[in-house]
Amino acid sequence: MSLSRRLILKATGGAAALAMMVTGALAQSDPLRVGLGDIASVESLNLLIAMERTQERGVPMEMTFFNSEDVAVQAALSGEVEIGVGAPYAFMANSQAPLRMFYRMSTLLFFPVVNSEVYSGWEDLDGEEVTVHSRGSGTEALMRLMEQVHDIEYSNMSYVPGSEVRAGAMLQGTINASIVDATNFRLLQERGGEKFMRLPLDGVNATDEALYASAETLDSRADDIQIFVEELLRTWQDIADNPAIVGELRAQYNLLPDLPEDVAAEAVPYFTEATENGIYPLDGGEPQDARDDIAFLSAAGQVEMDPEAIDPTDFWDFTALDAAKAAQ
Repeated sequence: MSLSRRLILKATGGAAALAMMVTGALAQSDPLRVGLGDIASVESLNLLIAMERTQERGVPMEMTFFNSEDVAVQAALSGEVEIGVGAPYAFMANSQAPLRMFYRMSTLLFFPVVNSEVYSGWEDLDGEEVTVHSRGSGTEALMRLMEQVHDIEYSNMSYVPGSEVRAGAMLQGTINASIVDATNFRLLQERGGEKFMRLPLDGVNATDEALYASAETLDSRADDIQIFVEELLRTWQDIADNPAIVGELRAQYNLLPDLPEDVAAEAVPYFTEATENGIYPLDGGEPQDARDDIAFLSAAGQVEMDPEAIDPTDFWDFTALDAAKAAQ
């Protein structure tokens, strides 16, 4: 039975959890539990495919979808999950929590978008409300950075997880200024025409999502995490070589079978566009990425650090990545 056919949905403590259950021989060892502070979407497919491939190599996996990245960070700290998804630099810098990122999944490519019937540029957002993904997210950092760049101040920043949820709210007219991914910007263009306008972003290069774990987990599960990273590298390369493979592997593993047909149909176009825009790096991360991320977050006001003075190992552990590359 395919791992993804054992998906079950459960709600606990305000967090929606989609758990991949492990049966048979794989249940003899503890799973690597991955916590994602978002809802299931086509953007999750590359990660889910890598998890399936990791399972095939004997490492059991589970995934839980939480309501926010903050909850996912706390789950990784408490041991509720072994691995979190995000880029919690500010949290790590402020708390000195024993978390380290170990695989760079994606770079930041988002589209600030406004209802052009209400706003015509960044200056019009001075004193207005904007909507982003969650506290500490890349979408928040980008919008905070634009406050500084354009010398404006929002009246409020509201948090609505899920790019497709924010796009839907814009189509319904309940929000007029937000930030969405490429797929949902294209959706806004298709359904709203010239009503929705993209605002410019200049000179932004930063991590959107990475995988992180506690130092204890990275040590005690080193072999399993190396296998996982090997499959992440393989999956990212396969998609770069042929984005259509996402559709093939989604069918093969029966991933996210409950997605509406029109949403599922966006999977291959999304990964094709993402590959063309270099959203998914093929190297898994390097020390300079940490310095670039801190430079971005400093400019956005989320941390107060000199990017050239930081030690990347305060935020990253490259052991599993280096070992996975050596094994290729």
